[in-house]
Amino acid sequence: MRELTVDAIIENIEKVTDFVNEELEKLDCSPKAQIQIDVAIDELFGNIAHYAYNPNVGTATIRMEVVQDPMAVVLTFIDHGIPYDPLAKEDPDIKLSAEERKIGGLGIYMVKKSMDEITYEYKAGQNILRIKKNI
Repeated sequence: MRELTVDAIIENIEKVTDFVNEELEKLDCSPKAQIQIDVAIDELFGNIAHYAYNPNVGTATIRMEVVQDPMAVVLTFIDHGIPYDPLAKEDPDIKLSAEERKIGGLGIYMVKKSMDEITYEYKAGQNILRIKKNI
């Protein structure tokens, strides 16, 4: 398991993505899976940066594990910000036009659809969001 802790600011999305991609390259991860993971990082870390500590800045920790049978990558996003379960929000109605749809929720919907597993818990004052992608 590898771990990275950074300030939860938008400018650190690239640092988090590079941290994960460095490991994905060692695993011979397919380009499609890598892009899906990158999009998930952008969405999930971006949400932490925008909302977890607003208006202040706190830290976020990203843990990366590789599991076997089937081989998969598990990313855990941990912050000490306000409790927020992005999975509790109703999925957007993607059949509606962009003008008819409510604002928000599309990013987490894309993450839910592209990952093999996603879980959230609030424990010991921490938001803990895990995503799993079979590679």
